[in-house]
Amino acid sequence: MKTRRIPTTTLASVKILNDSHELSVHDLERRVDSFTLRYTITPPLPDAAEATPVLLSLEAMDDIGNEYFDWGGAYGAAGDGTHTSGSISAQPALAPKACEIRVRLTFLRDGEEHPCHLMLRTSAVKP
Repeated sequence: MKTRRIPTTTLASVKILNDSHELSVHDLERRVDSFTLRYTITPPLPDAAEATPVLLSLEAMDDIGNEYFDWGGAYGAAGDGTHTSGSISAQPALAPKACEIRVRLTFLRDGEEHPCHLMLRTSAVKP
């Protein structure tokens, strides 16, 4: 069985879930109709079979005023048990002229919301 490694590039990192875990965003992928964030969480989130699952939602706004909303995602434990890997998408597609995006990720755990905020650079260049 192949072991998946934590990606080496980190676009942003923040403490989450009452500072008990660290979220690291490794990729912001633009698509024609959406964009996707790929992330890892260390230590790994508890297995859904053993504890209440952690749900995640995304809201975002770019530096030119466009809003983006959750379009779904998925996560799971790494094969070696060292972290959780996941992705979450939002719609619509990032505006071509957007240079930064302010992201609010909200983790729902045991009925309690745990929001975190990130500022990510896009591939656009400021004029």
